[in-house]
Amino acid sequence: MISRRKFLVSMGALAGAPIVTRLILQGDGRLSARPHKPTQSIGSGEHELPLSRRRPTLLYVPPSYSADAPAPLLVCLHGATGVGINQLNRYRKYAEQAGALLLAPSSDGVTWDAIRGTFGGDCAHIDDALNYVFDRCAVDSRRIALAGFSDGATYALSLGVINGTLFTHLLAFSPGFIVPGPRQGRPRVFIAHGVQDPILPIDRCGRPIARDLTAAGYTVDFREFEGGHQMLESMIPVATSFAGWVRL
Repeated sequence: MISRRKFLVSMGALAGAPIVTRLILQGDGRLSARPHKPTQSIGSGEHELPLSRRRPTLLYVPPSYSADAPAPLLVCLHGATGVGINQLNRYRKYAEQAGALLLAPSSDGVTWDAIRGTFGGDCAHIDDALNYVFDRCAVDSRRIALAGFSDGATYALSLGVINGTLFTHLLAFSPGFIVPGPRQGRPRVFIAHGVQDPILPIDRCGRPIARDLTAAGYTVDFREFEGGHQMLESMIPVATSFAGWVRL
């Protein structure tokens, strides 16, 4: 697999990206949030989290959610230049059917912090957002997935393998690479990548990522599809089923 630095130089992915000057709180990518018995409650629907952030982070609680039955949780990460609502809307109908919680944070800049260097404010914000959810929602600790598209997929895989004792499943749609870091646990990994992807070519990204994770002992479900740099709609229920949701 090519190095992160060489990949970014070759792709030109960082051109014009703003520099984050906030204090680096989570430099190694480790998250402290863990599911626990909720001390507060929350109603169904879409909620904007009251966390200090330039762009909104959203939580979707399906109508079927009950505090008496711990629910799956999916944290979904957008691609470069995107926002959380983009990914939340991709999963919403599947979450409604499966009774799953959705958490959709937004990066502070045009992409996630570690894509351009190191884990920092975005990582710390995801930690805060998870704590907010765990304080209010009964979450099934056996079904906590981290998902993403493009840069969000890169970030999901990178943060996910570092926090493999928290995240049980990683869902990556068209990832680019994995940021180096200390790994914990063995989350199950789903990867979908288009064979005609011109942005993050499958031969340089999806295939070697799947091969290297498999060699490292991870359970990997790698799906190739005819198409370009996209989050194929038909792959979403496949991925969520892989993550332990009911089969849709």
